[in-house]
Amino acid sequence: MTAPDIEAVKAYFLDLQDRICEGIEQADGKGQFFEEEWQREEGGGGRTRVMTNGHHFEKGGVNFSHVMGAELPASASASRPELAGRSFQALGVSLVMHPENPYVPTSHANVRMFVAEKEGEEPIWWFGGGYDLTPYYGFDEDCIHWHTVARDACKPFGNDVYSDYKSWCDRYFYLKHRDEPRGVGGLFFDDLNSGGFDRCFEFVRAIGDSYLDAYLPIVDNRKDMSYGARERDFQLYRRGRYVEFNLVFDRGTLFGLQSGGRVESILMSLPPLVKWEYNWKAEPGSDEARLLDYYLTGRDWVEEA
Repeated sequence: MTAPDIEAVKAYFLDLQDRICEGIEQADGKGQFFEEEWQREEGGGGRTRVMTNGHHFEKGGVNFSHVMGAELPASASASRPELAGRSFQALGVSLVMHPENPYVPTSHANVRMFVAEKEGEEPIWWFGGGYDLTPYYGFDEDCIHWHTVARDACKPFGNDVYSDYKSWCDRYFYLKHRDEPRGVGGLFFDDLNSGGFDRCFEFVRAIGDSYLDAYLPIVDNRKDMSYGARERDFQLYRRGRYVEFNLVFDRGTLFGLQSGGRVESILMSLPPLVKWEYNWKAEPGSDEARLLDYYLTGRDWVEEA
């Protein structure tokens, strides 16, 4: 089996971060990412880029990190005992964009690689990642476009790849305590190492490279729509679900905190403003109710052929 080329993966992730930041800045027209490089005592570091108070994006971040450690925390190896006692490297790009206009959905994307090593033994490695969309007010054409780009990115790698990773995304981005999806899904995959390093890395590049094609046309179509206090209040209320998921369920957040990661970068994904209301219910037949009754139902948005 071909050994993983960590330096090639790192170079791609850094370039992907650059390209995504450039694309987002052009779409915003005003906001710019400020950059902070950081190091951690345990090993490695990263390059955090954050945009605040842009013309269309209230807050967003596109982070690169490459961290390492002498041994995985027990909580991280509990379900995979073969990783216990191994040193590790984790590298990737993770981003979240929180628009100001409630008609523009929040988006999240992540591509990552994990390597666990032990002297005298073969490294254990895998890729993970994907992207998902969280609208506040739904539009069929946006959901169809998002999933069409995801499907087309997966198509060269097998007939079932999109449907499998779309279903995995629906299961993963699900708030069990609320019994509802976080958004309209997209792709999610983890533990990817079948087919060898070269093939897996090719797939990860296809997913990373397709993110802007999936998101920016939606931003362009919705960013100038007029809205009022009602739409803004609903957006802030629904952002609460985003926060709940990231702090309770998200693997990247939990691993970062458990492994002594940089808290400011890990929690960059949280929106700047959010609200919770006790026992709030959407008015039947309203656009707010339609988000819950129609869009957040894990439906299939594109044909798989």
